[in-house]
Amino acid sequence: MISLIIVKRGFKWYGLIGIILIVLMELNFFFKLEPFASWYFPIIWAGYILSIDALVYKLRGNSLISNRFPTFLGMVVMSALFWWLFEFINLSVSNWNYEGTSRLSTLINLFGTLSFATVLPAFFETVELIRGIHLFDRKKLKKSFRISKIFLHTMIGLGVACFVSPLILPVFTFPLVWLSFFFFLDPINYMHGQPSIIGHLKDRKLAIPLSLLLAGIVMGFLWEFWNYWAVPKWTYNVPFVGFFKIFEMPILGYLGYFPFAFELYSMYWFTRSLFTRKEHILADK
Repeated sequence: MISLIIVKRGFKWYGLIGIILIVLMELNFFFKLEPFASWYFPIIWAGYILSIDALVYKLRGNSLISNRFPTFLGMVVMSALFWWLFEFINLSVSNWNYEGTSRLSTLINLFGTLSFATVLPAFFETVELIRGIHLFDRKKLKKSFRISKIFLHTMIGLGVACFVSPLILPVFTFPLVWLSFFFFLDPINYMHGQPSIIGHLKDRKLAIPLSLLLAGIVMGFLWEFWNYWAVPKWTYNVPFVGFFKIFEMPILGYLGYFPFAFELYSMYWFTRSLFTRKEHILADK
């Protein structure tokens, strides 16, 4: 059935542009032609977003750019805002620094905003691709969970504690940054009828949670892989666990991409709920 659908649906033209952008930027990691070498991040991730969206359309006949472009643009704006928030938090925890940005000194805020704007769209495109191949469709919990008000309020309290702790004791509590918004916002999303990890656990369906986790580690690997070869790049200063690096990231740091995936999901749906009515972009089909 899937093979017949793929034959009937074409690969969107902008997907070819995306592939070309990725190939050119991969080559430029060696040639380092300017200004492309300095602006690699928004270029290569724009290529990734375009190519994956075209592949999602080929698989599902529906994609963010082709069918829900206003939603896609909302993700772009939210993505930039979300990561500037993490940059503000990093002023306290100081877990990452940027190198090789001297050539961008007068445009650093524009470069940062364009780069940060790719994070959320690239993440959700990856999730939709995983959903499109139906990898986890049959995965379910054996029993549903009873969600009490005490549980929800406890999660919100943990979220507040996880946010405040790194600001006060960053050396010992810095990893909690990647749990704070999930703990705080996911129960709020659940209580207001928005998509939430709690809701997925209650209905026993694991397709979306597992797709989010896989997308998180896939994105983490690609972020670190492309960053390693780049001219402007980030490096890490991680207390206690900064050993055995894969690219620039200590191996234990990759574990942070799992809760970060849930965090992005919760932040997106909370922010979206402030402006629009409920709409599932990752439908259980």
